[in-house]
Amino acid sequence: MTDDNDRTTCAALAALLRAVALLALWGFALTCISALVLALTLRSLSTTATMGFGAVVILGALERYFAFRLRFDEALFDGLARNTVASLDALDRALASLGLREPPASQHAPRPLDDRVQGTRQLMQRHAIVVACQSAMFLLALMTQDLS
Repeated sequence: MTDDNDRTTCAALAALLRAVALLALWGFALTCISALVLALTLRSLSTTATMGFGAVVILGALERYFAFRLRFDEALFDGLARNTVASLDALDRALASLGLREPPASQHAPRPLDDRVQGTRQLMQRHAIVVACQSAMFLLALMTQDLS
């Protein structure tokens, strides 16, 4: 990773991941509000509203996992951009020593940067889909709640 274009790509992706953190905050807020609504008003909720808020909480566990992974990727890409992570090979070895990745085979080249960027973008899309589902379920639960 000596190419300036690679470092710029890493810096841009890290900045995008910092911006997407707002989406993670929204998902976390939906989870907390839904859990609080369930804890405080469970007996007075309609069945549909209870299931809707419950789905938001369950999806919240998946959302938190994706948010954690994106935050981790943000730090890794930021390290690559700032040159605190020396190379992709060094990154793979470090991740393997932490048990977060299979040890790289000595005869294989490290995973290319483009593949890593694509994987992170897919993770961002999956996270956005989960938060969109949370939002829809939250809205459904609100709309089916009897306000009388």
